[in-house]
Amino acid sequence: MNSRALLRNHGRSARVGALATGLLLCATVALAEERSWRSVEEMADTDKALFDPARDTPRSSAIAYMPAEPYPFEAPFTAEEMGYRSAEFVHISRWSYALVDVFGVVTSSGYINQGASVGYIATGGRPGLLGYIEDTKPGENYTKWTMYDVFPPENEGAQQLWLPNRTDMEHRTKMDFFVYSPQMRRVRRQPEPRRDQRFPDNSQTFDDVIGRDPWEFEWELLGTDVIYQTLRFPPTRPTITLNVAGQGFVERQGNAIKPMGENFEHYRADGGVDCWVVKATAKSDWLPDYSEKFLVLWLEKNTFYPLRREKYATDGHLMMVEERLAEKQNPALGDFGYSAMATTYWNVDHDLVGYSQHDAHTLREWTEEEKAMLFTAEFMRRQWLFEPLKSQTVIGSPEQFYLRPYLYPEKFPGHRNMTLPPDVQARYDAQEQAGQLVFETSGGAAPQ
Repeated sequence: MNSRALLRNHGRSARVGALATGLLLCATVALAEERSWRSVEEMADTDKALFDPARDTPRSSAIAYMPAEPYPFEAPFTAEEMGYRSAEFVHISRWSYALVDVFGVVTSSGYINQGASVGYIATGGRPGLLGYIEDTKPGENYTKWTMYDVFPPENEGAQQLWLPNRTDMEHRTKMDFFVYSPQMRRVRRQPEPRRDQRFPDNSQTFDDVIGRDPWEFEWELLGTDVIYQTLRFPPTRPTITLNVAGQGFVERQGNAIKPMGENFEHYRADGGVDCWVVKATAKSDWLPDYSEKFLVLWLEKNTFYPLRREKYATDGHLMMVEERLAEKQNPALGDFGYSAMATTYWNVDHDLVGYSQHDAHTLREWTEEEKAMLFTAEFMRRQWLFEPLKSQTVIGSPEQFYLRPYLYPEKFPGHRNMTLPPDVQARYDAQEQAGQLVFETSGGAAPQ
């Protein structure tokens, strides 16, 4: 081949190479545009302006383990301050109200167990995290919960009295706990459960219900992400009937329920919810022998409401995924008035899918007389359902249960280990193909 031919072929190769490089660059840009998550370094300038990367910040003169900046803080926010803001929104909201808590769990074999309790909640100080921190001294009770079982029928009349306490390193008792059995007609004081211990026949732990104090963790911002869906309804249960305060029973399309409720002001044009993604690592001095090494949380960017929480064990494996549907149940509190309407808990170790539906949420200002009467161990002996509330959210069959949450294995590599046990992975894959829960066969494997 002569030199002119070589130059001609070289020019053609260069043009082809340039075209391939351009196509690859376009594909990379398109992929980046489609990717919902960003690391801290990749965040938009507007997000970087809202984030303070400082780790060693001044401490409060009144409470040494808290930031010096007055709560609820102002932008730019440190990762620690984001963690504090997320602690505003625990499973049982930090204000006074009544509700029906419908809950249940389904096993990998399809066995379903459900219950429902009417709950009365009385908060002692101001509503919200600030009331918990400032209006109650460590070691003192800060809220009272009376739970009256109404389902299943054989449990009706059984009751629980939860008396959660404000804690710190010197005062570690989280709760005084009493139960009443109508069969025995006796009230018994119960030992406090281990905070990281799963409740019997359920996927939740004690801390999942009570909440975790933000000062017990080291906080790190991983980046930002967009959430489009949390709880997933199967085609076998396309609708759900909710008891809405002031409206009565209302039927809604399950998968049309938005993560932050209908009236949330900050949805993206495409319907997504912008989130901060933070990592919370347990402090060994505050939480010795704690089985949860760290959490990864997706916090709605404006309110810091936690829409998704992942728990990881001391060896780094994924223990549980929790997801929520939120609703503004206390409008007087503004951005602090959001509450968990529905929550799912996927315990990966045992492949248990649990849920808690908070229905018939009714704001209440309990009188001092009602507080003195309703929220005592002695009152449970009366077997008096003080204010009956109804719900129609009990799930009819295992096939109608919420799906296991999405895994998102590509997001934030190096911080999240989404490897599942082979049998759990097989059932997850079969679920994604079927669009509903798939259970193990008699041989223990998911059907193909």
